[in-house]
Amino acid sequence: MSDERSPWVGDLIHDKDADRRGIVTDVRGGSLWGLRPELGPGKPWTSDRPERLGLVTPREEMRDWL
Repeated sequence: MSDERSPWVGDLIHDKDADRRGIVTDVRGGSLWGLRPELGPGKPWTSDRPERLGLVTPREEMRDWL
């Protein structure tokens, strides 16, 4: 995992509080991160602790997966 920068929309992250991986879908007011499961269906969730979101794959690299 890389923690060189703060996660942003499109990044694959690991939410340490929820103990799951997901994609950042929204950043509201710079203080609430909207997240969805990495793969398949599942319930979206939010985090208000960006320091607990570890960057797994930046969005620039995620585009290569498509």
